[in-house]
Amino acid sequence: MRASPLEVPARAEPTPGEARAAVSTVFFINGFVFASWVPHIPTVQNRLGLSTSLLGLALLGVAAGALVAMPVTGALVSRWGSRFVTLVSALLLCALVVLPVRALDFPSLVLALVSLGAANGSMDVAMNAHAVAVERRVGRTIMSSFHGLFSLGGLAGAGGSVLLLSRGMPPETHLLGVAAFGGTAVLACARFLLPASADGTGAAHAFALPRGPLLVFGAAAFVVMMVEGAMADWSAVYLRQSLGAEAGLAGAGYAGFSLAMAMGRLTGDRLVSGLGPRVLLGVGALLAAGGLGAALLLHHPVAAIVGFGCVGLGLSNLVPVLFSAAGRVSSIPAAVGIAAVSTTGYGGFLVGPPLVGLLADWTRLPVALGLLVVLLGLIAAGARRVFPDGA
Repeated sequence: MRASPLEVPARAEPTPGEARAAVSTVFFINGFVFASWVPHIPTVQNRLGLSTSLLGLALLGVAAGALVAMPVTGALVSRWGSRFVTLVSALLLCALVVLPVRALDFPSLVLALVSLGAANGSMDVAMNAHAVAVERRVGRTIMSSFHGLFSLGGLAGAGGSVLLLSRGMPPETHLLGVAAFGGTAVLACARFLLPASADGTGAAHAFALPRGPLLVFGAAAFVVMMVEGAMADWSAVYLRQSLGAEAGLAGAGYAGFSLAMAMGRLTGDRLVSGLGPRVLLGVGALLAAGGLGAALLLHHPVAAIVGFGCVGLGLSNLVPVLFSAAGRVSSIPAAVGIAAVSTTGYGGFLVGPPLVGLLADWTRLPVALGLLVVLLGLIAAGARRVFPDGA
């Protein structure tokens, strides 16, 4: 592995506690910065006069950028180290977050969103690879807490945006402030990230196609993130159209899902250590399947909101467990394994919502969402196959 321009001198190597705090900050900033842009989407749509279909096409740019960047990032991390790539991608994310609200037309918006998605996808892989290195240094499972702070960052970013927008702050001013805050925080914690030698990688590797254990981890991540994507796009629609909930109550479905997921991740490290990945995967998938099944069968808005909360709680620690396992596959560098599984999982996040929509057109929305219950049941039943040794 080449020495990166941002390498830490050996005498300055941080303690495991310092490294954990630094990575926690990076995860929080990732969620905070990206979520801060989301409430500005309607403003951008109105200013550019975009139809719903054109806006949807533009937003696919985020996914396209991420899907291209994720596999490449695995190779970059194995060459330069997760610390360097994490810092560069984090600073790029902060610098690029203001571009969508400055777009002058549809093509420039697409370019801005592709760039933003690429930076976000690259940061996702690099910071998870660094989290595996920190987890190894600490000597126990701590991945869930990192993802919990990402969720809290997302809630803080979105909530802060709504508050400031309601007080009339211009979008560009707001996002410039977000960029300055995020960039300052990333630079402040840079010296406490582990050096490249902590990644435990040798020569640079190209990205890897999921196979062997990575194929199994990737398939599980695909289903889990498919359900996450479906909850983001269809929970409010189900409450509003299928159950007749008021508009405000309809939004509570995804809020409950998100809050339960954040709480589950913040308390998940003890569960992973106590139960082990196999049991946690089986129980989590079963809880999510039961919660979604109850939401579909009980035909009451309150029951559906509680059920969606159970889905969030059940899924909360599954992606962290799968990413951590992918980073521990001995035959390839951690970043390459995480890139393969995260790219596959992100594909599920993209496929899930339109697949549910197509099935809902052919049948009904509850029937389409019911397919997700079946898939979650298969994950629960196949937990032994995903983690054959229980760890």
